[in-house]
Amino acid sequence: MTNAGQDNHSADIAPADMPRIGTIDERYQSYNVEMVEVIGGRFWKPYSPEVRAILDAQQKPTEQSEGVPVGMDPDMYQQRAPIDLTNPRLRKMAEALGPAYVRVSGTWANTVYFHDSDTPPPSSPPEGFGGILTRQQWKGMVDFSHAVDAKIVTSFSTGVGTRDSNGVWTPEQARHILDFTKSVGGTIAAAEFMNEPTIAGMGGAPEGYDAADYGRDLAVFHPFMRQAAPNMRILGPGSVGESAPTPGSSAPAMSAVPTIGAGFIKTEDMLKATGPIFDVFSYHFYGAASKRCEGTMPQMATTAEAALSEEWLSRTDATEVFYESLRDKYQPGKPLWNTETADAACGGNPWASTFLDSFRYLDQLGRLARRGLQVIIHNTLASSDYGLLDENTFAPRPNYWAALLWRRLMGTTVLDPRSSPATSLHLYAHCLRDQSGGVALLVINTDRTASQELTIPMQSERYTLSANKDLQERSVQLNGRILQLEPNDDLPALKGEPTPAGRVTFSPATITFLAMPDAGNEACEA
Repeated sequence: MTNAGQDNHSADIAPADMPRIGTIDERYQSYNVEMVEVIGGRFWKPYSPEVRAILDAQQKPTEQSEGVPVGMDPDMYQQRAPIDLTNPRLRKMAEALGPAYVRVSGTWANTVYFHDSDTPPPSSPPEGFGGILTRQQWKGMVDFSHAVDAKIVTSFSTGVGTRDSNGVWTPEQARHILDFTKSVGGTIAAAEFMNEPTIAGMGGAPEGYDAADYGRDLAVFHPFMRQAAPNMRILGPGSVGESAPTPGSSAPAMSAVPTIGAGFIKTEDMLKATGPIFDVFSYHFYGAASKRCEGTMPQMATTAEAALSEEWLSRTDATEVFYESLRDKYQPGKPLWNTETADAACGGNPWASTFLDSFRYLDQLGRLARRGLQVIIHNTLASSDYGLLDENTFAPRPNYWAALLWRRLMGTTVLDPRSSPATSLHLYAHCLRDQSGGVALLVINTDRTASQELTIPMQSERYTLSANKDLQERSVQLNGRILQLEPNDDLPALKGEPTPAGRVTFSPATITFLAMPDAGNEACEA
């Protein structure tokens, strides 16, 4: 690591003595493939000169468009064909992140109609539905999940088309998809009833839908699933948009946003209405709304300049604290999952596809593992600007390389590194994957100008991610070399650089993994 800028602080690290503070699911780091990707439809348009012109003009939505959530600007979307889940590069990239969960959900899942027939689907969905999922498309997802070792997580259609004359949810559509999944050798490992019930009105729920309606629906959903899919874990409620206050943050909860607030349903009210019925307590988190949504949610915007700030990075802590407290009150002892997250809602900000967001990505993984979260599902694998892969080429973006290094090095036992020399140096420690007694240390220097130091008492293998020239580039260097696919789409060898014991310097705005196979940490003994 080169010395750049002024070294601020130094601290001693004792890998052998780091105590165990918890464990995470083997599939902790997972990803979304949105339902709209599977069936084809309107999803967030990647940033381009045309999109930027619309944003600069601060255009506001004028009228509702089919397939566009209420209150959102239709010009921020583009029509897309179903994702090719058989693509060899896509499968190879996803397989390298396995084992994982693949969550097939999103706003569009709330109103999708499953055409349970081998006959051609109708030209338009039945009344009360917004899209059509075919057998072939769902079987493609099942086949993909097998090929890449990613267990399926989903949610079910809950819009007006699924309801009886009294407006109560009926399980017919859910039964069809469960039966078909089983018939083609698939399994749904876990599911939420509805995608983001706190903003149910934006997802196609009946007008005036409230917590009492949610409780009434879950009184149907829960016993049905226990009978129809007894091995499936029921996740819930899958809320979004609430948080404990973060010092210095100006971003409000979504209930304070004018276009959303009137129809917002509080998680606590839903939990009171359902009782302790979930196997896993789930929630979603976005620290901000992207530039696409600034017209409707200006209070929830952020900037690239803030991307390395503690105020920004700590927002994930505040939201986890909020939902953990509700879990402890209404679902004590249940595992906690974040089933959808990225840098910003509405497809991600322009820098979501650059190295600048890798600091948020890995810091969030480290923070939430330390707090006891069991699973975190990134949105998305390969769509819009927050995709780990480019949606057109499936080429890796910086966050993919960050995810791959986490997968290769960070095991399921979480350790306490105990010491950090400066607030800008974020330390996270796990047992080194597949190495008895070994320790992996993740070191994130968020200071843009100053280096930091640690004293490491043993030799390590160093993996440092850094920008080539600028943090907002769509490429990233590993130990000074740009990461890219090799011929035949093979992943490059991710080799660490031997680093002797002693003072180790971490350059400004870099991310480093240190692998210490000979740490001798008893908590990491096989």
